Amino acid sequence: MRLLIGQLNKERKRQAKQIDILCNDFIAAQKHFVQSLKVIGFAADFYETIAGLTDPNELLATAGNLIKAQVQDVNVAFFLLQPGSFELHIFESDQPIDLEDRRIENFFTTELVNEIGKSNRLCTIDDMLAMGFAGTPRCIEKVAAVGLPLNHHGCSLGFVLLYRASQRPFTCDELKSIDQISPGLTRSIAACRDLVGSA
Repeated sequence: MRLLIGQLNKERKRQAKQIDILCNDFIAAQKHFVQSLKVIGFAADFYETIAGLTDPNELLATAGNLIKAQVQDVNVAFFLLQPGSFELHIFESDQPIDLEDRRIENFFTTELVNEIGKSNRLCTIDDMLAMGFAGTPRCIEKVAAVGLPLNHHGCSLGFVLLYRASQRPFTCDELKSIDQISPGLTRSIAACRDLVGSA
């Protein structure tokens, strides 16, 4: 009888452990699903908000504000290629910026903007360094930055730079959210340019 009760207790413990594992897996899967819905929801809201905008400045201001609402304490800079150069549009976070330092935006060349734009993937600081980014060590160690390429039918339009203090590196969820908006944002910028060019 004792042996039988001992075996039953062992079996109960084994089953309880399996149930705990299943519950934890279910909770993790549910969290992942909810996060995926948030990413999709952000992309849908983003596209809905920028749809129909035809003024390039309004488009960039709207996109910059939407990105800042999704990613906390971030600065957003649009580097848009022009023949032989690029335009820079900056939308800053509410966090103070050290005006004594050379800003990260000052270290980009037309060639580098083109390379990042053609990359077809989010670029980290390490990726940018490999492409020729020549920021000072002080600048590089003070910021967490990522470049979102704007590539339209194999043609680089430039890229979007997101950056903030290095103490707050970008999370995977933030990067997924931002990566989702690249195709629609690129198409909108290209459409605005076409409209301006035809006017």
